[in-house]
Amino acid sequence: MKKFIKYSSITLLVLVTILFCAARIFKYKVDYGIAKDQTEKHHINFPSNQVKVALFSKTTGFRHGEAIDASKPMFLSLATKNNWFLYETEDAGFINEEELSQFDVIIWNNSTGKCLTDDQRVLLENYIKNGGTYIGLHGSGDFSHHWEWYRNDLIGAVFSHHPIKNQIQEATARLNNNADSTLLFNLSGTWDHSEEWYVFYDHPEKNGFEVLYSIDGTQIDPNGNIPILESGKNFGMGKNHPIAWYKEVNKGKIFYTSVGHQGVAYRDPNLIQMLENAIKWGLTD
Repeated sequence: MKKFIKYSSITLLVLVTILFCAARIFKYKVDYGIAKDQTEKHHINFPSNQVKVALFSKTTGFRHGEAIDASKPMFLSLATKNNWFLYETEDAGFINEEELSQFDVIIWNNSTGKCLTDDQRVLLENYIKNGGTYIGLHGSGDFSHHWEWYRNDLIGAVFSHHPIKNQIQEATARLNNNADSTLLFNLSGTWDHSEEWYVFYDHPEKNGFEVLYSIDGTQIDPNGNIPILESGKNFGMGKNHPIAWYKEVNKGKIFYTSVGHQGVAYRDPNLIQMLENAIKWGLTD
């Protein structure tokens, strides 16, 4: 009996240690990702008479695989409808001085982790400042990028956490009717949606962004604490909890929404209309 208890205790200790190490490795990947530099030019055959949209889905941190897979046909459908040229890739090599400048809009499709080299980061920043449009979805705004300009200037808010115990919750999105008219086109004034609601440390308005949609953050459980791994995350953003915002910067434009964790979101006509409007807004002078 004593041997049984002894061996059982050792087995339990080993299992706990393995689980703890696995959890730490998972958290490291979510926080930092595993970078893979991609710099080879793509040699894209650009059409001369179409709007050019890049759909960039590279991940080196947490991968929202279901969402990425569901979004690709949705964006292809929008491109077909509007006669846009859609270039879909998970390889960052197209972010070179010649090819990146050809795109009117670049969409970061739940891209996480360190996706770009330092040189590519400079190119993306210059691309936006010189008239390009960036659209970011959900995970593209998390904390895994470790890039100060991207976090503060591009996303405009620093990610803290998302709910853990009640990860997916329904809330009512409310439209800011004073937003840009192109972005407002055909959007619902209210929109009930189930989502993994991201919590940011501050509001993007403080960095000059305009909010398109927000929820009442007091109506969700924002608790993001994880036993042993993460504490101090039991806070939300209050009654005015933004979920989609935008800004013009220099000659370029930025649009970000924290919506889009689940694949089913990309079949929601409200999200589809919002993203179509965002691309069209990026094309306006």
